[in-house]
Amino acid sequence: MTPRRRGRPGHDQDAVLAAAVRLFNTHGYDATSMFDVAESLNITKSALYHHVSSKEQLLTMAVDRALDGLFEAAAKSAGTTPAARLEELIHSSVLVLAERLEFVTLLLRVHGNTEAEQHALTRRREFDSIVTDLVEQAQAEGGIRTDVDPATAARLLFGMVNSLIEWYRPDRGDPAAIAETITTLAFDGLRKSAN
Repeated sequence: MTPRRRGRPGHDQDAVLAAAVRLFNTHGYDATSMFDVAESLNITKSALYHHVSSKEQLLTMAVDRALDGLFEAAAKSAGTTPAARLEELIHSSVLVLAERLEFVTLLLRVHGNTEAEQHALTRRREFDSIVTDLVEQAQAEGGIRTDVDPATAARLLFGMVNSLIEWYRPDRGDPAAIAETITTLAFDGLRKSAN
């Protein structure tokens, strides 16, 4: 067994965060200790604290990495109509999920048991509100059907996106093609058009 290095580690904060997220997703946040994170990096626990102050900080950084990507996607959706912006947001969110898969997976597993998890859930509700508002705007302008509750529609749209954490892997398809498929299914449906 290789002895653990002491002093300043050869890892940066991103490497520490990536290791922690892998362990949180594999073993659960509660079951993972700072010792586990240090051991996975082959460094001492004191060297780990050179990069972060606590396990809670690691969780906050991880869920913020996922949420920041989603909020950035929402801010960048610049379609000409609310329906176009909504479609663009769904498409972009698939790309965020593919790029930040482990972070989004962790985000979707938090339950509000800690302050960091409550922070994540509050930010998720803010994002859900943005999506719901876009659905309402798209309905008001006639871009999408109005017989569906906006909040329910928002949850179902992101239910499709979020389901990717269960099966998507980088070697299982191009994220852009998957994003296109999801937006097509969401906005055009599966029914063949009558020609």
